[in-house]
Amino acid sequence: MSTRNVMIVGVGGQGSLLASKLLGRLLLDEGYDVKVSEVHGMSQRGGSVVTYVRYGEHVYSPVIDKGEADVIVSFELLEAARWLPFLKKDGQIVTNIQQIDPMPVITGAMQYPGELVDKMKAAGAKVDALDCLKLAEEAGSSKAVNIVLMGRLSHYFDMPEEAWMKAMEAIVPAKFLEMNKKAFELGKNA
Repeated sequence: MSTRNVMIVGVGGQGSLLASKLLGRLLLDEGYDVKVSEVHGMSQRGGSVVTYVRYGEHVYSPVIDKGEADVIVSFELLEAARWLPFLKKDGQIVTNIQQIDPMPVITGAMQYPGELVDKMKAAGAKVDALDCLKLAEEAGSSKAVNIVLMGRLSHYFDMPEEAWMKAMEAIVPAKFLEMNKKAFELGKNA
């Protein structure tokens, strides 16, 4: 099997690291060689965060270069657009439609760009965009956006739901497990 590449992007504090742990655990449990690399940047200040997840028979480096990502999972709409150059031709974006204003927008120096989903589609990306925040709140916590996204991402992986649940049980604290399972199902079935 050739190496496949997934980028998980967002803004600090959204739970992208837990999402990458879940995906990494799933892939390891399924027998793949997996490399995960996290780039925090200004994550504690609401800055851009990216995690690379590469898997296959033999993976030698965790880094994904421009034009190599099979899938980009984005916690925030502008982050999906920001990382678009890393997507392969005909690649898949799975994104939350939530908009979190970056500092230039907060200060009034710039405006949040409009019609980002249409612009990404016009650039050749396949875009699966949904309101993950609404679904996370329905599951019981706005912090479950990450698991809603993983539920949606499961559509693009040929792995049984039981494997996703097993990985979740291994990394999610027991007191949050049922809520996260609900969040996964809501994302999967949205």
